[in-house]
Amino acid sequence: MISTRRHLQYASGFLELDMFRDAARELQAITRAEQNSPKVLSIRINLHMQARQWKRVITVSRQLVKVEPGDDKGWVSWAFALRELNRIEEAKQVLLKALPAHGQTCDVLHYNLACYECLLGNLPEAKRYLATAARKDKHWKESALDDPDLKALRPEIKQMKE
Repeated sequence: MISTRRHLQYASGFLELDMFRDAARELQAITRAEQNSPKVLSIRINLHMQARQWKRVITVSRQLVKVEPGDDKGWVSWAFALRELNRIEEAKQVLLKALPAHGQTCDVLHYNLACYECLLGNLPEAKRYLATAARKDKHWKESALDDPDLKALRPEIKQMKE
C-alpha cells in the first residue's frame, strides 16, 4: 500500500508536468480517511487551480478553510477563484473574513484585496491595501505595474515610495 505522503509527492510531480488526470488519479488513490486532510486538500486546490476549474477550487478551498482556517491558502484560493468567475464583491468578502487572522502575515491577501477594490472602483482602498502589501514585500509594487486588475492605479503606483 502506498502512503498518503507518497501519493501527494506523485500528484505534485504530475502537476509540475501539467498531467492533470494522473495527478487526480493519485489524489483519488488516497484513503477516504485522509481525503479531507489539509495536505490533500491543498494539493487538490493546486490541481484545480492549474486546470482552471474555478468552481472546484471554490468547493475545495471552502473545505480547507473549514478544516484548517489557520491556513491562508484556502482563503486566498477561494477568493481568487471567485475573482476568475468575475464575482469580485464575493472575492473581496472572503478575504475580509480572512483579514483578522491572516492580515499580519499574508501579503498576497492585501495585494488581492487591492486588486478587488480597484476592480470595484474603490481606488483609495485599493491604494491602501497595495501599500500594505508593498511594505511587506517590495516585489508587489513591481507586480502591480503589470497587473490589469490594477490598471486604474498605475499612475499612483509609479509614484509609490520604495
